Amino acid sequence: MNRSAFVFAIIAFAAILSLPLSLQAQDKIVYIDSYRIRLEYKEFQDAQAQFNKEVEQWNIEVENGQKDIERLEAELAKQALILSDAKKKEKEAEIELKKTTWQKLANEIFGPDGRAELRNVALTKPLLDKINTVLEKVALMEGYDLILDSVNGNIAYAKKEMDITDKVLEELEKTQ
Repeated sequence: MNRSAFVFAIIAFAAILSLPLSLQAQDKIVYIDSYRIRLEYKEFQDAQAQFNKEVEQWNIEVENGQKDIERLEAELAKQALILSDAKKKEKEAEIELKKTTWQKLANEIFGPDGRAELRNVALTKPLLDKINTVLEKVALMEGYDLILDSVNGNIAYAKKEMDITDKVLEELEKTQ
């Protein structure tokens, strides 16, 4: 858990503890296990399988580029003694160009905002939206005030009335 998530969890916990006991007794606080949802929800399994299949293809593409570079380096090492300096430099430049192209490709696929990350978001966002809609529906049907996620300690659903962010911000403004 990163520092800001930890601080948020502490503030949320303190806010719950600071509620009057009579109000706490009326609140219905429950939790979910988002890891289990990801493992057992068929659409998530299908999306994960699709993503893994695409990642496997991208890995092959990147590995083939690496193997190509290794092959060229091995050829150069074998021929180094019989090549002229000019030809040797030409081959070294070719290898460097291949390395640059390969690194660009690997970064384009697996780097920040790369194909893999964007594809993962495209596959999971509609499912997460669907899950959040279902969480809200279940919360309203069952009268839950707060749904926590046991995996990462986040709030999966909360009644808007339970949000004390404005009060906390007001108090922070007073401390300046």
